[in-house]
Amino acid sequence: MEKGRLSGRIALITGASRGIGQAVAEHYAKEGAELILVARTIGGLEETDDSIRKISGRNTVLVPMDLTDLNAIDRLGQAIYDRFKRLDILVCNAGQFHSLAPLGHIEPKHWDEEMAVNLTAPWRLIRSLDPLLRQSPAGRGIFVTTGATLTPRAYWGSYAVSKMAMEMLVKIYAEEVLLTQVKVNLLDPGRVRTSMRAKAYPGENPLSVPDPSYVTEAFVRLAEAGFLENGQRFHVNDFQPHLTT
Repeated sequence: MEKGRLSGRIALITGASRGIGQAVAEHYAKEGAELILVARTIGGLEETDDSIRKISGRNTVLVPMDLTDLNAIDRLGQAIYDRFKRLDILVCNAGQFHSLAPLGHIEPKHWDEEMAVNLTAPWRLIRSLDPLLRQSPAGRGIFVTTGATLTPRAYWGSYAVSKMAMEMLVKIYAEEVLLTQVKVNLLDPGRVRTSMRAKAYPGENPLSVPDPSYVTEAFVRLAEAGFLENGQRFHVNDFQPHLTT
């Protein structure tokens, strides 16, 4: 049997219970990765695990966790070290989006939640998992961003601001790992059929938007040991130009 492109590599994926995270987990399983899956929803994680067992016959490590529990992120890093001693791939996919609203109408608790999940959690994941990525012969970090950061757009306030700040966070991290084997990059998956997109575009026909499985090849490419770009912002079309996203 031919070895997969991620064979033997340990990958952690956040937001793995549905949407892009679930699809990436399934593709990584096909490519031979050993998976650590993080999400708030236990039932969703178990569904992803069932799917992966059918694909690869292997179990995954399931971590039901709210990324706003910052101490839990620290414990996660210790647990991965105790079990694996390293981490090869971090896919920071989990995101929070409440609604489109004028800046003056955003609920303070919604602003705080989006900043917590989209900005503070990625920083805490870096803080907790960077030592493990440095233990890998080819540590790779993939941070999911959005087209909402490219130009100012009315009503996208807290989501766009949190993701724009996350992009700077990742670019700074990329500068800090320049002399290591770790490579970290940003990936904009474009238009994808997810519950988050449905919330932002409630009148859109979901069948007009690509399924999450169509964007997962980009995540595989960025996770490969031979991918050496660092500190870049990629769009899924950079890897799959046939997609119209």
